[in-house]
Amino acid sequence: MRIDGIIFDSDGTLVDSEILSARAISQILQEAGADLSMDEVLERFRGCRFSVFTEELLRDYPVIGPEAFIPAFRQRSAALFAQELQPMNGALEVVAAITIDKCVASNGPREKIESCLGTTGLLPYFEDRVVSAYEVGSWKPDPDLILHAASVMGLSPSRCILVEDSLAGVQAGLAAGVEVIGYRLSEATQAAVGHRVRVIQELAELHGLLETPR
Repeated sequence: MRIDGIIFDSDGTLVDSEILSARAISQILQEAGADLSMDEVLERFRGCRFSVFTEELLRDYPVIGPEAFIPAFRQRSAALFAQELQPMNGALEVVAAITIDKCVASNGPREKIESCLGTTGLLPYFEDRVVSAYEVGSWKPDPDLILHAASVMGLSPSRCILVEDSLAGVQAGLAAGVEVIGYRLSEATQAAVGHRVRVIQELAELHGLLETPR
């Protein structure tokens, strides 16, 4: 198999934003009277379309309405990103060293994706190579976002690798026909996808996989 392109998820794969988002959500709910820990939020939030996540979360914890929750989350998470957001361990070094074409495909809006990549120093490596589900009109686990990312690079899916940390992202990649590498997948996600993906714990492991004949 010839690999000519690599597609990265953003949140939790290139940038360490999911923990900060989960902290913001947990704080907002706790201040409103719901006892929901950051870890519980993270388990529900990872890889999920934000509108679906919000609807289900506020249905289960009806202490605040979406008209108050959504702007509070946007404001608080933006402040946390500006103050604390960091690239995932090894992300800058790995991305800088990759010589094949590369792209970011995320369920988030473009403004957020580019802001996070810019804050962490990653954006220059993905010029004209950022794909947002909001622009494609398709969210993981649907495969269309991944298919579009491959087309942006002018490649067939079979010649691409997707690096993902969520079940929804892995499912999208498998449905799109790309090779999927799971990054720090939870035990539940690994159990759900079985042996259909390779799993890595550090992004630096990508060097060996990309150099391995396929």
